[in-house]
Amino acid sequence: MSVAGVTAGEIVDQAAVLLNDPLKTDYTFAVLVPFLKMAYDDLVDSQLDNQMPPLLQTDRGIILPIGSSALYVWHSLNTPHYPTELAEIQEIGERRAGTDEPFIPMKRVEFMEPFQAGDRLKVWTWELETIKFNPNGATTVRELQLKHLRSLAMVGTNFTPDHVVGGFNTRGYLSYKTAAFAAMFIGENPERAQVLDAHAERALERQESIVNKGRQQIMTRHRPFRAAWKKRGGF
Repeated sequence: MSVAGVTAGEIVDQAAVLLNDPLKTDYTFAVLVPFLKMAYDDLVDSQLDNQMPPLLQTDRGIILPIGSSALYVWHSLNTPHYPTELAEIQEIGERRAGTDEPFIPMKRVEFMEPFQAGDRLKVWTWELETIKFNPNGATTVRELQLKHLRSLAMVGTNFTPDHVVGGFNTRGYLSYKTAAFAAMFIGENPERAQVLDAHAERALERQESIVNKGRQQIMTRHRPFRAAWKKRGGF
C-alpha cells in the first residue's frame, strides 16, 4: 500500500467486503470500477466546493509574448494555453519575464476594455473559457503566475487495480460511496445503500474537519468592505 495515495484495487477490495463479497465472486473489479468513478466524481465536486488543499495549485512560468492578449483552453488552436487542470482561478500575478521580481497581483474586471499598452497587463477577465487581458497586450514579455483550483476528474476508462485514485485520507469515503452505489444499482438494496452512504458522508465530514482545523492556523488578509464592487470595470 502506498503511503501517498490509495489505488483503485484497494478501494474495490474494501467495497467488496462492505457488500459481503470479500472474494469478489460477484462484485469483481470490472463490476465495481464504474461505481468507483462515480464516487470519485462526487468527491471532486465536494472538494471543489470546499476548496480543499488537494485542489489548490500554483502554476508559474507561463509566458505571454509582447502583444499577446489572452490565455486559451488547452484544446484551442490559439496559444498560449493555461494549465489543463484549471477549474477556477483564485489569483493571477505578473512580472517581467526572465527576472526574479516578485509577482504583482492583477485585478479581475467584469468587462475588458482596451487601453494603451504599457509594460504591465494590470487586469484580466474570464470569458468563454479564455483568460483575457488588455487587447493591446503589453510592451514587455510577461511571466504569469496562476493560483487556482485544479480539477482531478478522471480521464479515460481503462483503469488497472494499481491506478492511484486519491490521497490516503480519501480511502474511507471512496470505499463506502462505491459500495453504496453498487448496493443501490446492482444489489437493489436501498436499506444497505442508505447505511453505506451515511458512513461515506461521515468520512467526508471528518476529512473536511481535519483540513479546516489546519486552515485555522493560516493568517489571511481580508478584503475591505465592497472591494469587489469598487474594482468592477476599473483598474
